[in-house]
Amino acid sequence: MSLAEPAAMPVAMPAPRRLHVGRRFAAGLKASLPAYLLLLPSLVFLALFTYGAVGRVISDALFQRATPKAPSRFVGLDNIAAVLADPAFTGAVTNNVVYGVGTVVPGMALAFLMALALSRTNTVTSVLRAALFLPVLIPLVAASALFLFIFLPNVGLLDYYIGRLLPVLPNWLGDPDIALAAIMAITVWKNAGYYMLFFLAGLQAVPEDAMEAAYLDGAGPFQRLWYIILPALRPTFLFVTVIAGLNAVTQVDHVFVMTKGGPSNATSLVLLYIYEQAVEHYDVGRASAATLLTLAALMSLTALSFRSLANREAGP
Repeated sequence: MSLAEPAAMPVAMPAPRRLHVGRRFAAGLKASLPAYLLLLPSLVFLALFTYGAVGRVISDALFQRATPKAPSRFVGLDNIAAVLADPAFTGAVTNNVVYGVGTVVPGMALAFLMALALSRTNTVTSVLRAALFLPVLIPLVAASALFLFIFLPNVGLLDYYIGRLLPVLPNWLGDPDIALAAIMAITVWKNAGYYMLFFLAGLQAVPEDAMEAAYLDGAGPFQRLWYIILPALRPTFLFVTVIAGLNAVTQVDHVFVMTKGGPSNATSLVLLYIYEQAVEHYDVGRASAATLLTLAALMSLTALSFRSLANREAGP
C-alpha cells in the first residue's frame, strides 16, 4: 500500500439477527409473565377437566371392552359406525332436532317480546324483569318436580283448570304424541328469562338518533322494528341462537326426572342416550362415540354461527 492510498476504516459488524430476535422474545416473555401466571390456574383446570376429558373420550371411542375389567381392544371407527346404525340413536337425534326447534324458536321469540315490553327502565319494569328472570334461578330438577305435579293426570293443576273446557283430558307425560311438547313447555318457561337479558342488552345499543329520525320521518312502530331494531339486533339473535342450541342438547335433567325418555322413547334425547349407554349398558365405547358425534355437530354449528357473525360485522 502506497502512502497516498488512505487506510481502510474498520467497519462495525451488525449484531446477529438471532440475537435481536432472542432479546425481543425475552423482553416480550418478561412483560407477559404476570399475565401467564394469572392464567395458569385456569389453564391447568382446562387441561385436566376439558381437554383431558376430550382426549379420554376420543380414546374410549377407538377402543372396546367386553367387560369393565377386561383389557381394551382397538376397534377404530367401529363404535361410531355402530352408533350411526343404532335406531335408538337416530330416534334420539330426531327427537333432539324437534326439541331444539320447538324450544329455541318460541323461547327466543318470547324473550324478544319481553325485552321489547320492558326496554324502558323504571320501577315497574325492574320488578317485572326480576319476576320473569325468576325461573332461571330455579334448579332444573326442582322445576321438573314442580311441573311433574302440574302435569299429573286428572289431579294435576293443569287438568284441574282445563277440565271444564275439554271433555277428555290428555295424559301430558304418558302420551307419546304430546310428551315431548310438554317437555318443550318446561324448557321455554325456564330459559326465556335468561335470553331476555341478552335482548335487553342489545336494545340498549340501538342508536337513539336513528329511532328519533325514523319517528320524525313518520315511520310507525312496526317499521322502526323491522328497519332499525331487528338489523341492530342481528348479532344478539345469532349469539342467543348458539346459546339456546347448546342448551337444547345439554339440558336433560328434566327429561330424566319426568319421563326417563318415555313413553316409547318419545322424549329420548341424545344426552340421555349417551347416559344410558355409559351407565346402564356400560358400553363406554358406544357412549364415547355418540359424545364425539354430538361434540362435532355442536362445534360445527357454533363455528358456522360465529363465522356468519364475523361476516355480518365486516360488512360488504
